[in-house]
Amino acid sequence: MRIVSVWLPRWPILRFLTAQKQKPSAEPVDPKRPFVLAVEAAGGPRIAALNEAAEAEGLAKQDLVADARAKAGVLQVRDIDPVADDAALKRLALWATRYTPLVSPWGEANGADGFFLDITGAAHLFGGEDALLADLAKRLHCFGLPAQLAVADTAGAAWALSQFHSSSTVILPSGQEAEALSPLPVEALRLSFDTWTTLRRLGFKRVGTLIDKPRAPFAARFEKELLLRLDQALGRAPEPLTFVNPPPVYHSARYLLEPIFTTDAVVAFTARLMRDLAHALVRDGVGARALRLSLYRVDSVVETIDLGLTLPTRSAAHVARLIGLKLERLAGAVDAGFGFEALDLAVTTAEPMEAQQTELVAGDDDSFSPEQCAALVDRLQQRLGSGSVQRLAPVESHLPERAETFEAVRGDAPAWPSPDASRLRPPILLSRAEEVKEVMAIVPEGPPARFRWRGTLHDVAHAQGPERIANEWWLDRGNKPTRDYYLVEGKAGHRFWLYREGLYERETRAPRWFMHGLFA
Repeated sequence: MRIVSVWLPRWPILRFLTAQKQKPSAEPVDPKRPFVLAVEAAGGPRIAALNEAAEAEGLAKQDLVADARAKAGVLQVRDIDPVADDAALKRLALWATRYTPLVSPWGEANGADGFFLDITGAAHLFGGEDALLADLAKRLHCFGLPAQLAVADTAGAAWALSQFHSSSTVILPSGQEAEALSPLPVEALRLSFDTWTTLRRLGFKRVGTLIDKPRAPFAARFEKELLLRLDQALGRAPEPLTFVNPPPVYHSARYLLEPIFTTDAVVAFTARLMRDLAHALVRDGVGARALRLSLYRVDSVVETIDLGLTLPTRSAAHVARLIGLKLERLAGAVDAGFGFEALDLAVTTAEPMEAQQTELVAGDDDSFSPEQCAALVDRLQQRLGSGSVQRLAPVESHLPERAETFEAVRGDAPAWPSPDASRLRPPILLSRAEEVKEVMAIVPEGPPARFRWRGTLHDVAHAQGPERIANEWWLDRGNKPTRDYYLVEGKAGHRFWLYREGLYERETRAPRWFMHGLFA
């Protein structure tokens, strides 16, 4: 594993000054004079970040603001905004995915002013680690962000070298972590303020003085943080990283010599990227079910487009067409700015895609295959929006009006229960049951012999039923009466599905009749 540590020494300061330019505050800050960002801590506010003018006055991180005022005289102090800093750092980390999809912004434990890149297997795409670091440093400098860069086999070693090595760019060969860390101060182990100050008070000022010492006294005297950080830096203990995006299942990237601006160009390059991915998808017997297209602008902004497909696919033409439709719908939301200089297509969800036998001779069969239906649904969703295409799905309910619902089309069709001849349902179900008037029955609990519905009087020639459906008492929807459904056929040939509400002399003395559906 090869990890790049990117440390932005002035990140909170630069982020604050940039925000001030975009939205001037009531008390503007002069960046040429000593300026610090403070954070509340035990004993009073301490310095969390400072500019070069403040460093020239002898100030440093973790100094008490009260002491800093006495030392520097006139000092500009503002409260740090960690939420805004983290949000901006995540946007910058998302831009850094142009080098590798595995980018992890630093958390509070690491200083929250940099990020890690896992470039394992990716450095050769840029001509090696030297070329990758040179390109990364150049682009960050163009953004006004001076950076300290280091590469090592562990995140701990890379972090230490980026923070405390005299060179702004360090590439550490594998297996030399202990030798490289030994001359660095104990702060290089990413220890808490109390831990490293205690170590210094005990005479342990360099990492090398800790490496070969017996571990038991340190375990008894300090929290497990000390030995854990030491082991992580030396590669003895794993250190999982939290990436800004989930690691893609498959991904392909393309870096352009000249930026592109038009939708047609984006669609054309998307088709090329998908064709590159298709070989790996075929090899593994899977298809893309969800994809993410990342468009890297020249000015470090990243535009992302997510696609969700109805069925897994490997078709480059289908994916490119969907991207074109989505770009057309999001014409005002996706801004090319000064152009896109890189594209990355990642398969975020892959599902098995079984091989199918194709016809040897083209026939005249014009039937609509499931694949064609899925492609149509995908095109409609990209043009009209996610969830715009719906279908009926079964619901476990005895009541006919609640036995189905609409849901967004996703994947295979839902499993409907097998038809039951004793529980026939009409093809036309009224959205709301309509009351039937002037019902005549031979016996109170028998089928109707005559009824009037929508102003027309119907004489019943044949009747089938009843099918009794009771109230779903476990759903606590109130004490609703029982229904007795009948399938009746009128003398004119029409077939109706109607029910009597309420059991005679048990739930009501005057049952009511309702029309609920039509068979013909």
